[in-house]
Amino acid sequence: MTTERPDVPLIADERTMLRAHLDYHRATLAWKCDGLDDDGLRARASKPSALSLLGLVRHMAEVERTWFRKTVNGEHDLPNVWSHADDYQTAYDPSGCTREEAFAAWRAEVEHARRIERAAPSLDLVVHQPRWDEDVSLRFVMLHLIHEYARHNGHADLVREAIDGTVGA
Repeated sequence: MTTERPDVPLIADERTMLRAHLDYHRATLAWKCDGLDDDGLRARASKPSALSLLGLVRHMAEVERTWFRKTVNGEHDLPNVWSHADDYQTAYDPSGCTREEAFAAWRAEVEHARRIERAAPSLDLVVHQPRWDEDVSLRFVMLHLIHEYARHNGHADLVREAIDGTVGA
């Protein structure tokens, strides 16, 4: 499987630009996982780190759910994807999880996020982030997700290179 990454526009309105960059980073994470089986996706970059590509995919499913469904959409009673104890570190542990399970959960959360974002009247929508006990805008949420993906895609670069030498992006 080869993941296609979308082009990002060089000139566009703010919302289109944010959507495009977020989708680019989402696709980059999937692209970093292309061609690896479950064992490859569970491989760690280096000890003592437990960071793996499968763990990053699981983590980003939690991030998408937390910010879009729980925060923006107000689904506060929704459990985490991988932990019902509200322990976000659980997502990083890929043991017992397959590529199919992790990617299905992540893709489902991405689709929920896209639907929620498109239904919002504007980037100026203000919602309450209960974990921080702060109000945030949809604009902030989208920028935060871009930041999360960009940071973790840097991790994914290092993990993938350690697995089989593949580099890029």
